[in-house]
Amino acid sequence: MKIAILGGTGFVGTSLVTRWARAGHEITLPSRDPSRARHLAVLPTVRVVRADVHDPATLARLFRSCEVVVNLVGILNERGDSGRGFLRAHAELTRKSIEAASAAKVSRYLHMSALGADEHGPSHYLRSKGLAERHVRAAPLTLDWTIIRPSVIFGARDSLTNRFAALLRLSRGIMPLARAGARFAPVWVEDVASAFDRALHGGPTSRASFDLCGPEIMTLADLVRCVGELEGVRTHVIPLPDAIGRLQAAIMDFLPGKPFSRDNFRSLTVDNICRDDGCTRLGIRPAALRGTMRAWKSA
Repeated sequence: MKIAILGGTGFVGTSLVTRWARAGHEITLPSRDPSRARHLAVLPTVRVVRADVHDPATLARLFRSCEVVVNLVGILNERGDSGRGFLRAHAELTRKSIEAASAAKVSRYLHMSALGADEHGPSHYLRSKGLAERHVRAAPLTLDWTIIRPSVIFGARDSLTNRFAALLRLSRGIMPLARAGARFAPVWVEDVASAFDRALHGGPTSRASFDLCGPEIMTLADLVRCVGELEGVRTHVIPLPDAIGRLQAAIMDFLPGKPFSRDNFRSLTVDNICRDDGCTRLGIRPAALRGTMRAWKSA
């Protein structure tokens, strides 16, 4: 199939593009900086194109002759705290890509959302993801869609476990933690890629959404301790009261790379666990974080 993937040079995109290229699909990867896609450009059926995906005319050209469009674009933080960055990356880009895909007579649209996405949610991140889902569900009947909604995603190159590992090594295992009791069900990146793979042709996944969770429900503190154990770092988590946690987030808002932000704090006020088992519906037996991490650490 001919597939255009927005956000395909990132963490999830790398797994998905590699999988689909090996299956022989022809993949177009737009990127503002093609040098970030060197690891994928070597695949014989992958074409990396310098492009601004926020430009509707560019999207129209990219989607011409494509059968499937995949939108993996997502950000965890923005400049400032107005919500405009989240709206642009999540909701506005989704609306533009839906319009361009419909005009180009694309038949399938696969959309990466997030567990907990809700237009009335507590954070800019969750609200913008919820609005993006509304745009997908309002797509013309000629554009068949599927929404994938994962919990936090882990993998050998993720930003989550690797960031905690680096912080634990730096702090010698002492971790003051906001929202330490927030609950997650971490899902492996390859299981997320499998979900997109099984949704590629539509069928029973047509015009449906799938919540993806791993088999373990963990608090944020559990997750940090697990990372510390696998890194061989003796870990001591210090749960912060919300008042102190908000202050920590406000300060980190101004640090390079925003390791934690006020919007991240607000997102953590909602548990990130599944009430609908999308993995079972898709025939996926999800991998557990601890065993999977142990395997790649020892590889």
